[in-house]
Amino acid sequence: MNVSRDSRPAASAPPAGQQTPTSSLRRRLTELRGPGVRPRSLDARALAALAANPGCKRRALLDGAGIDKGALAQALGSPAAYGQSQFAIMRGISFEARVKSDGGAALMRLLHDRLRTDTAPPEPEEVAVPDLSAAGPEGRAARTALALREATAAGGFSLLDHPMLAVEVAGAPVYVEPDAVVVHPDGSWTVVEIKSFPMIDGAADAAKVGEAARQAAVYVLALETVAGHVTARTGREVRVRDRVLLVCPKDFSNLPAAAAVDVRKQLATTRRQLTRLTRVEEIAAALPPGTTFDLRLADDGKTATRPPEELSAAVETVGAAYAPECLASCELAFHCRQRSRERGAVEALGRGVRGELGGLRTIGEVLAAAAPGEPEAEHGPDDPAVPALRRAAALRAEALAATGAGRAAGRAGQGAEEGSCH
Repeated sequence: MNVSRDSRPAASAPPAGQQTPTSSLRRRLTELRGPGVRPRSLDARALAALAANPGCKRRALLDGAGIDKGALAQALGSPAAYGQSQFAIMRGISFEARVKSDGGAALMRLLHDRLRTDTAPPEPEEVAVPDLSAAGPEGRAARTALALREATAAGGFSLLDHPMLAVEVAGAPVYVEPDAVVVHPDGSWTVVEIKSFPMIDGAADAAKVGEAARQAAVYVLALETVAGHVTARTGREVRVRDRVLLVCPKDFSNLPAAAAVDVRKQLATTRRQLTRLTRVEEIAAALPPGTTFDLRLADDGKTATRPPEELSAAVETVGAAYAPECLASCELAFHCRQRSRERGAVEALGRGVRGELGGLRTIGEVLAAAAPGEPEAEHGPDDPAVPALRRAAALRAEALAATGAGRAAGRAGQGAEEGSCH
């Protein structure tokens, strides 16, 4: 999936001289990126990770502004240590092309077999494949909406290859591009996700399937908005199916296999998390005047010339919600982890540990609260974490004392045995 941003249609622009919050926000985000820097598109993984960590204002702002977090992390001296290999990318492109060849005949057969539709499997000539080409993501989104409306009204099968859909993220519109969407004769729509990881003996890696389900939930969410408009225009009830078709290579071959994945749970979670995201304009308005994340690239367009200390100070003006899970999904995670460790923040130990520690914010506070002689009032007598920590500290001390006594007795016995040998 590719995600990009664009402006509103010219027809909806405000009159000359009148500034709207949207135009003001776009201008502010342009200032944050730096002069002449184009906004960077998100990918499916990044958008799913953003929804999974709604409390991170730093990521919401940087993603909302289209800032290249990978280049930013490199300039800060904490580059990301992950990424997809070029081989894997090319393999995925080749596999997707095979799945969609011959007008998507193999894809439609898999769809019919896995979703057990009431209709007979369509013949290749019975599947419409509309042209979705248009200028820019906004134009493609409008063309996709029109194609979905026409396909639904026609009452047949249609395969939309890489449609463009709009979804609001943190108050800013972004455009998402699923691999495919199928329109059924009954007016329902199915999202198709094509992945390059294998499906061995009919089952794929659970973690990868979960990630694909979270990404598909974003598509379903975006389609629901279009479905509402299509229903209003055509008078025909449109249903976006909550079971998506996941297509993967079968075993170790390049042949396609598929499974129907229920995304109701991921859809509810994504909808709730995206709603909880702080709006981008609110985060941007709270920044100190003059704040920018411009890297001041050299003439080669790659080398950052801005001092890392100055750039780090700009990054620190936006609050982050670091957790170890960020290391697998955010380019800035290593920088945020370093800062979290420097502050001794308990978040560095994981969200589960953070939730158990109540009002204790730093590791120093935790250790002080666990100390037997520390006055309990300084940490809040009503905080249930304090007595739990002291109980844990007492049990640890007892265990260490017992272990030490056992080792001492063992050494004494060994010494006596050696003495008797002499």
